[in-house]
Amino acid sequence: MIRHNRLLVAFHVISDSLLGVSAFIVAYVLRFQTGLIPVTKGTPPLSQYLNVLPFIAVLVPLGFQLQGLYRLRRGRSRVDDFFAVFVGSILAVVFGIVATTYTATYFAPPAAKATGAFEVSQPVWLLFLALNFVLTFSTRELMREVLERRWRAGIGLKRILIAGSGELGRLVADKILEHRELGYQIVGFVDDRAAGDHLGYRGLPLLGTLDDAAEITTREAIDHLYVALPPEQHVRMLELLDNTSREMVDVKVVPDLLQVIALRARLEDLDGVPVINVNDVPLQGFNSAVKRAIDIAFSVAALAVLAVPIGVLAALIKLTSRGPVFYRQERMGLDGKSFTIVKFRSMHDNAEQDTGPVWATDFDPRVTRLGRFLRRSSLDELPQFWNVLRGDMSIVGPRPERPHFVGQFKHKIPQYMLRHKVKAGLTGWAQVNGWRGNTPLEKRIEYDLYYIENWSVRLDLKIMWLTLIKGFFHKHAY
Repeated sequence: MIRHNRLLVAFHVISDSLLGVSAFIVAYVLRFQTGLIPVTKGTPPLSQYLNVLPFIAVLVPLGFQLQGLYRLRRGRSRVDDFFAVFVGSILAVVFGIVATTYTATYFAPPAAKATGAFEVSQPVWLLFLALNFVLTFSTRELMREVLERRWRAGIGLKRILIAGSGELGRLVADKILEHRELGYQIVGFVDDRAAGDHLGYRGLPLLGTLDDAAEITTREAIDHLYVALPPEQHVRMLELLDNTSREMVDVKVVPDLLQVIALRARLEDLDGVPVINVNDVPLQGFNSAVKRAIDIAFSVAALAVLAVPIGVLAALIKLTSRGPVFYRQERMGLDGKSFTIVKFRSMHDNAEQDTGPVWATDFDPRVTRLGRFLRRSSLDELPQFWNVLRGDMSIVGPRPERPHFVGQFKHKIPQYMLRHKVKAGLTGWAQVNGWRGNTPLEKRIEYDLYYIENWSVRLDLKIMWLTLIKGFFHKHAY
């Protein structure tokens, strides 16, 4: 299996290099030979661009390596591949520009400098970026389809053993069974707490206790051991990890929420004294400035593009019900500070005058007919781009909650207030995974904490993309 993975990685490296070279040559032809783009400064010889091909052959795989494309994972999504290939292609272009400029300046002989032997026009770089992305992503999608067909046919499956038949272990089993295209086959469970119960879960057998795991992994030729034990069994987990470390099995620990918090802790130094920071987040300093720049760019663009739809919706609200067009409400944001959120009014005017703050429900009588559509489609939230531009919110982040409810939740749900370490967002990791509206609050917090602890520009772009392709309608939005 290791040899198979190495061959697959080698195939990807070689094909990425060849596709990059091909894309660069095609970009030259499209720019200078087809007449699609007017040539005003003369046509450089093809040999001048052939000088750059060695750089392309090396820098394209380098860009993809930096994006983790050669760390093969069966659970990697198409969206992850999309952004990894896109960003890797951009890195290859940036590296290529730097490498050719540096070589032409410091290493090229005088004759080569005079003829511009390493000069590449900007349109060629742009065409190369687009072509390389399309060719590489298409090739990887074709390879994914070939592999998934093999796995559906039962060829090349990874054999899985799950340690823990409780709620967490069953969740792992559900996910694997729901995604058979990943090429996993669950052999069964091992667990101490279900001794004597050999029925297992969803037809999967209970093969033995945790002490039997090492012997079972060898006997059943297990490829992956998923450890899904609750926190109170951490001693048994350590014993299990020690026992299975002697076997040829890939061990993966599935943490619950409390374990996630512990595993993400960062070790700091206080003049030689080790200190564990359990609430450290990456969205600080320079990262915060980058995210703010993205928010400004996207909110300005969105307000410009959506100006007419926003005007139409404002007119419809005014014509169909009494009251103001916009609804302003206090929400809690970054560092627990309150701000005023702006939304299209979707309820009758003064709807909470008698009830006070309460959760919205399906077929809520306080909601207008137009307001029900606005809520279902999330169009009532379009004015929040103004909150983003003002700096109250971000495009991506945990959804903001009302202080009244925050006061209740922070005493009931551990780590709830950690979600206020970043700005609230129009959309978020919990929302694109289906956890919004009338769904378990604990799951929303779990996904919010994952986002906060794993923030990156790439993750933000992925969430924005998922928000667009999954649509704005949601069964729990009311």
